[in-house]
Amino acid sequence: MTRSRVPLLSALALLLPLTPAVLGGPAAAAAPPPGTATGQASPAALAVVNPGFEQGLTGWQFTSGTGVATNYPHGGARLAYLDGGPGMKVSQTVTATGRGVYDVSAWIATGGPNGRYLARVNGVVAATLTLPNASNYRRYTLSRIALAPGDTLEIAFESGDRWVNADDLMLSPASPADPRVSSSDPKIVEMFDWSKRKANSWVHLPGTQGPLNVDENHTGGSGAGTYAASYWAGYANRSGYYSRDMAHQLAGAGVLALHAENRTMLRSFAASATPEHKYYPAWALNFDAKTYLSIDYRGPANFVREVPATFELVQKAEEAYRWSGDRSYVDDPVLWDFYRHATDEFVTLHDGLKDNGAVKVAEGTGQGIFQGTASYNEQSGEPLAEAGDAIGSQYQAYLAMASLARSKGDRALADRYDAKARDLKAYFNSTWSGTGSGAAMVRGYTTDGRALTGWGKENSWFMPMKQILDPGPRREAYLDYIDQQASGPGRPSNIEALTYLPDTFFRNNRNDTGWKWMRDVYDHKDVQHVNTKQGTNGDYPEVSFTLLGQTVEGLMGVSPDAPAHALSTRSRLPSGMDWLRIDDLRIGDSVFSLRHDGATRSSLTLTSGSAAYTWEARFPGTYATLTVDGVARPARTKVVDGVTYTYVTPSVAPGRTVTVQAG
Repeated sequence: MTRSRVPLLSALALLLPLTPAVLGGPAAAAAPPPGTATGQASPAALAVVNPGFEQGLTGWQFTSGTGVATNYPHGGARLAYLDGGPGMKVSQTVTATGRGVYDVSAWIATGGPNGRYLARVNGVVAATLTLPNASNYRRYTLSRIALAPGDTLEIAFESGDRWVNADDLMLSPASPADPRVSSSDPKIVEMFDWSKRKANSWVHLPGTQGPLNVDENHTGGSGAGTYAASYWAGYANRSGYYSRDMAHQLAGAGVLALHAENRTMLRSFAASATPEHKYYPAWALNFDAKTYLSIDYRGPANFVREVPATFELVQKAEEAYRWSGDRSYVDDPVLWDFYRHATDEFVTLHDGLKDNGAVKVAEGTGQGIFQGTASYNEQSGEPLAEAGDAIGSQYQAYLAMASLARSKGDRALADRYDAKARDLKAYFNSTWSGTGSGAAMVRGYTTDGRALTGWGKENSWFMPMKQILDPGPRREAYLDYIDQQASGPGRPSNIEALTYLPDTFFRNNRNDTGWKWMRDVYDHKDVQHVNTKQGTNGDYPEVSFTLLGQTVEGLMGVSPDAPAHALSTRSRLPSGMDWLRIDDLRIGDSVFSLRHDGATRSSLTLTSGSAAYTWEARFPGTYATLTVDGVARPARTKVVDGVTYTYVTPSVAPGRTVTVQAG
């Protein structure tokens, strides 16, 4: 027989056996968050036996010319193989115990084209993919397969022109929302469709049993647990989610209405930010949402921690509240205590290396990631005490704390944090960032007090992205500098770093540049990731999630406010994109369709929901009136981050469409 002749790789990834052996002692544990999946969670309604083939032939049917081998696994020690030629198949049939819609993903490598990966429901093909010639493992997904109780689901790999290897299957619940875009530009339609399918494939089915503490050095993990409502946020060969990645993926998860997953993950980080940790959250947790991922956690004084993440989690909790309307974001004491500690005691405990006068700035140690680093840029080697990404994230955390306090009804606390945000921003622009522009702007300080300028990647682009940099010529020059560096010799080698650039430019109204970087990220999705253990760039979860968020919050300018039954929009369509529409956009319990035609016409439909929404329809520029459903209405203006907008606030009732036009 002939099989893959590719040498054994070290690209080993997560296994999800349904009945895994406990391979070691328990991981370091945080308090299990109430309301999240734990070891007592109900079993998943659908389960694949032996999805990583680590138990040999168990659970699977094999024809002649197929089997289990050890020469080229994706994860663990074994894989399924099919020789080249017609008529060979590896398959498993499972029976659904409940009603649901599912994605089925697998890592597959091939020696030639025309193999098939498919799913049959009650014997009828429900989804199929014809496999290309790709000898490196890639992750393929069969999407949105509907099952009723008692339905049989056959998952099958069928032979092609040459060998096919398959490994590491995963079941995902289909997202509550199935958003769809249409546009004059087919590129965004293709990009969005790929992104939503890929992002949803990283969502875990709660109740699934799986290993803990899997990483590139421990491919079998060191224990087993029941997975909570969560999604992959970090390397695909590790059994956990990371604070930095999760924070950046949250908006895309919101677009898919993955509100339960966002809350579970945010709460697990909040619960980990203990006094023993000096209010740093854990850097990464296992998918059980209660144990720390061991590769990044060695003990309470020796774990990976980065200053921006603490602040980003506060900001993202506020954003999750606006997407979902879930009152637990302001009522849950675990979350609330985290916000308060992160924006108060955490700053005080980690401020002292640099004198910032009356303003407090959280600092790193300059001694590496296991002792606390000031920046997300782990590769610079600079002994940073303070960094642009940390101070920018601190500013946004203060704003988020003010917003959350207002929602909780604590006006005095909200005013206090609004003032802290104003003071920090004023200090940053007058003193901290120096007087230079472009390459001469200060983007960090070392532990011995030296100001750093030039290109710092994250500690450069986070400053305008977090909008701590005042609008005006200085910010415009710095945005030019970021684009020039990232487009040239300063381009990061890892795709996940580039995923921040669309956010940076959209938030500063550089629509064409934001769209340029969205296309750049998408066009590199099939390139091998710089970390070969990860697979292709497109198989890094952050890529798909961020493209979703950037479509809705970036191109379409959506700012949700589910608790207030409100949203605002402003078109950021780039040159050459005449119109863009999204359907099945979920905010809270309501469903919308939104269309922008250029920068001067927008239509919003409240497809379904329990109450009317107030829509702040914004248009750049100054107009005396705006036309609402064909009738001229008096309009108001406001300045947002240096840009003047004209706006109206019509009420949109369930089942109604409202169209607003400028000019």
